[in-house]
Amino acid sequence: MIIASDLDRTLVYSQRAIEQLGVPLGTVLKPVEEKDGFTVGYMTETAYNTLFELCRHCIFIPVTTRTTAQYKRFTIFEKELTLPYAITFNGAAILYKGEPLLEWSEHIFSQFRWESAHRDELQDGIKRSGFHINGQLKSAENLFFYYILETSLSLSEQQNLSEIVSNYGWKVSLQGRKLYFIPKAINKGAALTYIINREELPVLAGAGDSVLDWDFLTSCQNRIVPAHGELALMNLNKTASITTRAGILAGEQILQYFLTILKHSFKNKQVNTSK
Repeated sequence: MIIASDLDRTLVYSQRAIEQLGVPLGTVLKPVEEKDGFTVGYMTETAYNTLFELCRHCIFIPVTTRTTAQYKRFTIFEKELTLPYAITFNGAAILYKGEPLLEWSEHIFSQFRWESAHRDELQDGIKRSGFHINGQLKSAENLFFYYILETSLSLSEQQNLSEIVSNYGWKVSLQGRKLYFIPKAINKGAALTYIINREELPVLAGAGDSVLDWDFLTSCQNRIVPAHGELALMNLNKTASITTRAGILAGEQILQYFLTILKHSFKNKQVNTSK
């Protein structure tokens, strides 16, 4: 069985996210990410232990918009917990035993060059529309780009921007202070489907907080989203569970949900086999 999950603000939380979303007094935090020698990412101790238990019984696949270099800052995956797969660059890269699958990368590069306008053309189109983005521009190795916003966008501004970029074969998503612009061909769902076909295994469950995660969540038999996330605000028509907790405790609840679903699946398999 495969279980897949987004990381940032789903399972893992920065100090900023913890301060923004809150954490109950007495919650024991476990460091899971380092940058320049400093701890920058956390899980609760319960979530940390639950993830280790989960990985003993399934293929757990981290699915992230982070670059591969940013993903490798997770000490939990680099030093403590060895995983066969990880999806990075929002699906543009699949890591197998720590190395990119070149066949997948070549396929994605070819597809997005065919389906989406060049980044410069998109940015010119945004300027011509009169839309101004106040933030620091960052690039993810020429695959996509994002702004670290100085000024937040209203919901109507996000919808307007989404309509503009869609005409160029791109999509947009706001995650915290980061406003992502990503070619439509680059998506987490296609990458996960590639792994499903490669392993010939179903995805039992998945979790994510943003609209960029819905692409892969649709391939999961069971879905759960954190109460504080972008997806929780959408009308999902009961197609996904929503955590009762927000912030870092939502990550804990998601992993406990995964473990419960997995145990229930094994129990049903044993019952069916015995009939």
